Amino acid sequence: MEMYQLIFTALLFSASLACVKPEEYAEYWNELAADELERALRAQVLNQNIAKNLVIIIGDGMGPATVSAGRVYVGQLDGNTGEEYQLSWEKFPHVALSKTYNTDAQVADSAGTACAFLSGVKTKAGVVGLDDHVIRGSCASTESAGVDSILHLSQRAGKSTGLVTTARVTHATPSAAYARCPERDWENDSDIPEEEAALGCKDIALQLVEDAPEIQVVMGGGRREMLPNTTADPQSSTRFGQRTDKRNLIEEWVALRPEGRTQYVYDKGGLDSVDVDKTDYLLGLFDSSHMDYESERDTTTNGDPSLVEMTEKALQILQKNEKGYFLLVEAGRIDHAHHGGRAFDALSELKQMHLAVAKVVEMTSEEDTLIIVTADHSHTLSFGGYPERGNPILGLVDDALGKDRLPYTTLAYANGPGGLKVSESYNATNLRPNNTGVDTEDRDYKQDALVPLSSETHGGEDVAIYATGPMAHLFHGVHEQNYIMHVMKYAACVGDNKEHCEIVGNSAIIVYPTFLSLITSIYIILIKRFL
Repeated sequence: MEMYQLIFTALLFSASLACVKPEEYAEYWNELAADELERALRAQVLNQNIAKNLVIIIGDGMGPATVSAGRVYVGQLDGNTGEEYQLSWEKFPHVALSKTYNTDAQVADSAGTACAFLSGVKTKAGVVGLDDHVIRGSCASTESAGVDSILHLSQRAGKSTGLVTTARVTHATPSAAYARCPERDWENDSDIPEEEAALGCKDIALQLVEDAPEIQVVMGGGRREMLPNTTADPQSSTRFGQRTDKRNLIEEWVALRPEGRTQYVYDKGGLDSVDVDKTDYLLGLFDSSHMDYESERDTTTNGDPSLVEMTEKALQILQKNEKGYFLLVEAGRIDHAHHGGRAFDALSELKQMHLAVAKVVEMTSEEDTLIIVTADHSHTLSFGGYPERGNPILGLVDDALGKDRLPYTTLAYANGPGGLKVSESYNATNLRPNNTGVDTEDRDYKQDALVPLSSETHGGEDVAIYATGPMAHLFHGVHEQNYIMHVMKYAACVGDNKEHCEIVGNSAIIVYPTFLSLITSIYIILIKRFL
């Protein structure tokens, strides 16, 4: 009988434990804080190694509200309330803020911001790889305006380089790594006005082929920018290229690289079949324009690969270089989903970026690889409304109603397609959309927006920089966005900023400019202590 009582008591105790929420007790929060404090203290041991490898991962349009909402979204998909979740980059020890404005714009665009964090120079909106004295859209103004990117500097140091994006490979962010163009929209020759083309300006796709021969890995969308307008897309007989110069730049890209060591692929099956041991150069163009959103991606061999799969394959190829590598990874469609007012797809794309960053961490070492996660700019997404803990992040705010007696969602935009209903005369009373009975968690739902616009705009607030690895501690406060590239250059000892690196055998000694002042300070402390 006593045995049965013990078993019964144990079962009751187990059941009671299952009902207990550790968060209800102070000990939980004290232990959580103690663990975090311990990690913070360990982070004070600064990693001053040379960064053999550089990886920068950009969440296009991933502002602070997107990160916070994305954290909850991924956590809830994992079966939790969500707020307590940690995204892969939120575990990095060093965090700072980046000011994203362009030299001529309070709220930035992706071209000017990409030039800042990749080339170390702020410039105008819409400009790729050129400094601020250029005039947007003016070929004549580009003379002596070109700037080198961290990709260029890495190549000159003998490193392998690559870029991966879910947008077109000729789009604003990736193009800033290799091209110099006064107009981000000149992606193929048909985009350039005749008078500007006559002055010698090349389209961005042509620059990728002719002016960036050393890039070993290029993956993303954008086949149409590389194919003649008489050539059908390999995955659709109704889509054609957009080039009017009759050039097939895909064939040219392959022909310019070592035979037998170069591959071109256009679907997931092709990427899966790439033998990295036999491949040094890889061009993957997986869509005519941008790649599919993750929520609608065909996951069969005929569809698009995921951001994680592209990132993994890129690293496998680049890691073969003993001198190291530079890799740019962009989750480009976070931005596009925001422009469409669709928070579902923005957060779904962020989840893929979360997995891609985790894959980079898994495949690299913090001893020799500087990993930076940041955004080019923000969006007007807001996160509020006092919903209860664990409320679906894409859902309505509990049973709350606005002054107009209509329900509202936790996430909303300051402007965009989900804006107010306006009468054709534009003088009637504006009414918010009535979300009663509406599935606000559907991927096609457009969140409410204050100002009705056909496309939601970027936001102007600072974005976060997350870093781990050699010299990650140099991100420490509120920085101008162009500072990011200078940290990469300093950490990897490439370009003209390497006087602090003295190579001794296979190791390196970092000699800081303040070394003498540091020695002087130590000397003064010792004098005061012993005299």
